[in-house]
Amino acid sequence: MKKYSAFIFTFGLVLTILISNVCASIRDGRKLDELRESVLRLHILADSDSEMDQWLKMKVRDELLRKSDYIFSDADSLEEAEKNAGEKLDLIEQISESVLRRYGCKDKVKAEITNVDFDERVYGDITMPAGNYKALRVSIGSAQGHNWWCVMYPPLCIPAVCGIEDDKETEEEFFDDEELDIMYHPKKYQVRFAVWDKIKSWLDL
Repeated sequence: MKKYSAFIFTFGLVLTILISNVCASIRDGRKLDELRESVLRLHILADSDSEMDQWLKMKVRDELLRKSDYIFSDADSLEEAEKNAGEKLDLIEQISESVLRRYGCKDKVKAEITNVDFDERVYGDITMPAGNYKALRVSIGSAQGHNWWCVMYPPLCIPAVCGIEDDKETEEEFFDDEELDIMYHPKKYQVRFAVWDKIKSWLDL
């Protein structure tokens, strides 16, 4: 009888912990999905991994960031940012190609708003979890080289003297405490996010 009671107690404890962990994974997973669906990423792919092509990619990046306010027309929402950028894809291509021509490169550029599967990426002090994100993708030439990315909306890409920095004030304005915790402390969520993505794949959510 004692062994049976001990078994029931242990089973109940394990089941409670399991349910608690699954519930936590679902809660944090839903917050992860909110984060994934709240940003528009800038994704620039170089023609190749040659030193010159990678350098040109950064020049294109710099010019697009300088003109980001015009491209997005001071958008007040993600939907508005996507709409404004979508209407200016031809202009984005022209801007990018003008940079390439300035340095003697004849590659064509393709700009599009699309969904992209990203690996986990670190940008400044923040980490964007792996997953599918909406992105303004700029493909240079054959687009076979290493890529560069940042968060274009909310506008976290801030040109700086020594490169590009993430905007702390904008982070706090656009993201809640849970989302910021995910981006600043990603390791503590890795298992829960893996469980959540597996649950979604099973349920085809």
